[in-house]
Amino acid sequence: MTTASATEAPQPNANLKTAVFGGGCFWCTEAIYDRIDGVTSANSGFAGGEKPNPTYKEVVSGNTGHAEVIEVTYDPAKVSYEKLLDIFFETHDPTTLNRQGNDVGTQYRSIVLYQNDEEKAAAEAAIKKFSGVYRDPVVTEIKKLETFYPAENYHQDYFANNPGQPYCAMVIAPKVKKFEAKQGK
Repeated sequence: MTTASATEAPQPNANLKTAVFGGGCFWCTEAIYDRIDGVTSANSGFAGGEKPNPTYKEVVSGNTGHAEVIEVTYDPAKVSYEKLLDIFFETHDPTTLNRQGNDVGTQYRSIVLYQNDEEKAAAEAAIKKFSGVYRDPVVTEIKKLETFYPAENYHQDYFANNPGQPYCAMVIAPKVKKFEAKQGK
């Protein structure tokens, strides 16, 4: 991920795009996407539900309809939307309905939130592609993105800021290590 120095203001890039995915805990998903060349940011948040401006506490109650998601900002000249989808399907279990590991509830569902017909078609193609990879059926929801609501500040860059926290050390770190090994890093 490229960042500007403290004395240099970041330059806006009109060519950047966003994608929104939910693969369980957003701390895990954000930690993966932060390591991808071409991704300029991955922000934790909520989408796919009905309640405007939900809080983390409201979302984890399971009563808002929202899922924990990340909004990935990326440069399509460096990484394609299809590659981001491949990474999404390779780094979580898209065959478990409303859960990832010990995280259980609709807020942890596997979901791709598309913004246009091209993204919808790419997500549908990815599900077909990965249906042949997994023994169980892929249950990832594909839904039009209405609004992405950023999570509270303490959720942003959670793994980077809290590597010694038990969940980070026991769940996220091994997932990141496995991903990096597969990427040859």
